[in-house]
Amino acid sequence: MKLRQLALAASVFAAGLSGALVTSTAFAQAKEQFFPLLVYRTGAYAPNGVPFANGYADYLKLVNARGGINGVKVSFEECETGYATDRGVECYERLKGKNGGATVFQPLSTGITFALTEKAPGDKIPLITAGYGRSESTDGNVFKWNFPLTGTYWDAADVLVQHVAKKEGGFDKLRGKKISLVYHDSPYGKEPIPLLEERARMHGFQLSLLPVTHPGVEQKATWLQIRQNRPDYVFLWGWGVMNSTSLKEAQATGYPRDKMYGVWWAGAEPDVKDVGDGAKGYNALALQHGAEPNAAVVKEVLDKVHGKGQGTGPKDEVGQVLYMRGLVAAMLAVEGVRSAQERYGKGKWVSPEQARWGYENLNLTQAKLDALGFKGVMRPISTSCADHRGATWARLHTWDGKKWNFTSDWMQSDEQIIKPMIKAAADKYAAEKKLTRRTPADCQS
Repeated sequence: MKLRQLALAASVFAAGLSGALVTSTAFAQAKEQFFPLLVYRTGAYAPNGVPFANGYADYLKLVNARGGINGVKVSFEECETGYATDRGVECYERLKGKNGGATVFQPLSTGITFALTEKAPGDKIPLITAGYGRSESTDGNVFKWNFPLTGTYWDAADVLVQHVAKKEGGFDKLRGKKISLVYHDSPYGKEPIPLLEERARMHGFQLSLLPVTHPGVEQKATWLQIRQNRPDYVFLWGWGVMNSTSLKEAQATGYPRDKMYGVWWAGAEPDVKDVGDGAKGYNALALQHGAEPNAAVVKEVLDKVHGKGQGTGPKDEVGQVLYMRGLVAAMLAVEGVRSAQERYGKGKWVSPEQARWGYENLNLTQAKLDALGFKGVMRPISTSCADHRGATWARLHTWDGKKWNFTSDWMQSDEQIIKPMIKAAADKYAAEKKLTRRTPADCQS
């Protein structure tokens, strides 16, 4: 009898242990790398926000179709911000602890970025602000959790000034010229002003600042000023309907579109398609990529995602400018995790804090980018403790009435001008927040 009881107890124990192992294994298998998506599919900025969100989601689906990040599958959840800072913060709070913890947030709004910059260090969650956000957050010695990968608005403004200087025959030819900045009256639109003011002091051109109130549909007074002042160039820092409105007003007032240069958030299909030939000749920066219908990654998405009936949006937008921006943003998020796995365990789930290390030690060589399907789309990106930006490349594309065409060589911002500005602004932020610069030991953590 006693032996039977012992045997029964052993059997129960073994079954329990087996169940525990199965549960543990199932949990390990189920643990996925979670990427929250802050999106705006509604409101005034939806025409621009939707293709970005679709590209981001489709790339994450492609990663799973490829087998995950060294075998680790990814999951994601969208939260609608409407491009509003308060709603962006609400989304952050709602999603930051889900599914083991958010790997990284991409705010897709400079205003939301400013707010989350105050929260991310306490929560130990990295922020990727590819092509937007705080320009001084390039300085990783102060902004440990911010990653303005691929470039900032200071880079964008500097490249535009360099381009028009070259067009005029040299920086000395800018003296006495007039440049008007038509900008979204928000943290986003104000970001390039310090750089433009610095360049104006250096080269003697007249800079006029023309803010446009959200959402940007009323610009008649702005373009009346432009008609009166007759600037040599207009730089457009718009988003959403503001961009197409500016082009329509330029057409109505007779301002030459070939004298207009938009930032990379003012140079996509939604900005020009309703204007058509009226926008012909309009130039905009490309954040490395442009419309890329022939890229290998686009063909792979069409095959492995849309071809399986799993596409997030319409098939015909795949490869367009903002769709590609979403693909690139998602790729950067994923490759930071892959980088972190090299330190913390290949094929293992990484925490948000470990992912931060990955973004700080990103080394996307051209060979790696080509292997991911981004050949001809992007140039190498390499980050460090001191440099959370990793690249400053940009080029121009021009609207021909039907499509965007690249019309310049690759250009980079001038580090001799921007680097001191970054340090001064980062030092000021550190003083205000009572932060100390990171030590070499902290840079290894």
